[in-house]
Amino acid sequence: MIRRADGYYCQFCISIEVKENVEPTSKAIGLDVGLKYFYADSNGHTEANPRFYRQGEKKLNKLNRRKSKKFKKGQKQSNNYHKARNRYARVNLRISRQREEHAKRLARTVCTSNDCIVYEDLQVKNLVRNSKLSKSISDAGWTQFRRWVEYFGWKMGKITIAVPPQYTSQDCPSCGKRVKKFLSTRTHVCECGYTKDRDIAASINILKKGLCTAGHVGRDSFVRNPEVLWRD
Repeated sequence: MIRRADGYYCQFCISIEVKENVEPTSKAIGLDVGLKYFYADSNGHTEANPRFYRQGEKKLNKLNRRKSKKFKKGQKQSNNYHKARNRYARVNLRISRQREEHAKRLARTVCTSNDCIVYEDLQVKNLVRNSKLSKSISDAGWTQFRRWVEYFGWKMGKITIAVPPQYTSQDCPSCGKRVKKFLSTRTHVCECGYTKDRDIAASINILKKGLCTAGHVGRDSFVRNPEVLWRD
């Protein structure tokens, strides 16, 4: 039995076959998650970042102020305080569920459309230590997205590979030259003449890393014979 802001839920553990048979696509894709876009892929597609928390932040702050006004330090809290706290928690829960469903939907789509999915092995816990970006990083839901990609990869028999993130946004996908950039620089421009959106260029480098090196496979992933990717 689990209590949530919107009620109680009863959970049962059952054992069922979860493997899903899908047609091989012989496609591989690199994903670069970010803040401007939720992700950019090596095919040139970008997925918008919905920013669920940012959209609901004004309402959350308003509810939080109401809750704080009703709090009586050192006293038994009134019913009005508990109601205000519950209203705040319910909005927070709704935002959390929106973020989770968004990550789940996109992860399933990516795994259905590709046989090999490569992404960065980001240490999100370290990244959120940046006070200027922590709220935006947490709102993006990168951890949830990776978890669902690895789950659907295992469920559908796809390959999921996490590669080191170093220099993926700096190296040129065409010639390999390292082009240093500030975070505010959004376009990759190389002396060789190659020009591409910074995030898309990074996703191409991520895919190359996954195909050229062993990387390491997602913790919950099911590894299928890579030769299946290159069959005619």
